[in-house]
Amino acid sequence: MPKFTSNDAEINYQTFGDANNPAIVFSNSLGTKYSMWQAQIDALQNDFYVICYDTRGHGASSAPQGPYSIEQLGQDVINLLDHLNIEKANFCGISMGGLTGQWLAIHQAAHFNRVIVCNTAAKIGQEQAWNDRAALVREQGLQPIAATAATRWFTERFIQSQAAVVESLSNDLAAGSAEGYASCCEALAKADLREDLKNITVPVLVIAGQQDPVTTVTDGQFMVDRIANSQLFEINASHISNIECPDEFTQAVRNFIA
Repeated sequence: MPKFTSNDAEINYQTFGDANNPAIVFSNSLGTKYSMWQAQIDALQNDFYVICYDTRGHGASSAPQGPYSIEQLGQDVINLLDHLNIEKANFCGISMGGLTGQWLAIHQAAHFNRVIVCNTAAKIGQEQAWNDRAALVREQGLQPIAATAATRWFTERFIQSQAAVVESLSNDLAAGSAEGYASCCEALAKADLREDLKNITVPVLVIAGQQDPVTTVTDGQFMVDRIANSQLFEINASHISNIECPDEFTQAVRNFIA
């Protein structure tokens, strides 16, 4: 698997499709890796140059000692585009990746045609709760978090009908880097982009899960109300909507980029 050095991290990435096609970068959620986008990779690689990567601290990317910051997570994406000699791309990030997408739209808009932020918010959760989770993970590892992740990620219907998918994702989380996960929690603790949304000029699609208990449709509407060139797409899913409703999700992405 190809890797490149972004500041203090080795970032694992993979590309799919023809580099002459329009580029789209996919950014994973907290506790997952780029394979979470497999349905989108399969559906889009004939028409797009699909670029996936493991956020620092996740998957096969390295996990340097944190805390990390949202600026670091965003700069890793810019460094990846530079590494691939891509001047301009589309971006799609979910949850933590969606917060990264907002930062990119605010601070690095020249690199992007369109930005899609999914199951996310301009401020996710509370600072103390994230710092508490980081401390817990450093102390006890990722097993306790992995044991309860499914109920935060998916509807009960999906958990029952797609048990193997849910188990695989939970196992991936449990096997991840505790330091990397905790350091990303610390980035989420500090990240608050609410006051900066008004500065976004790049077209933005906000995808919100109607059954998402973590980042709600109200959070999505908050962003759309403050981003000039934006639209909201509601999907009947919980927090990991691209896996729960892959066809509907992918079609929304395709329509927006087209």
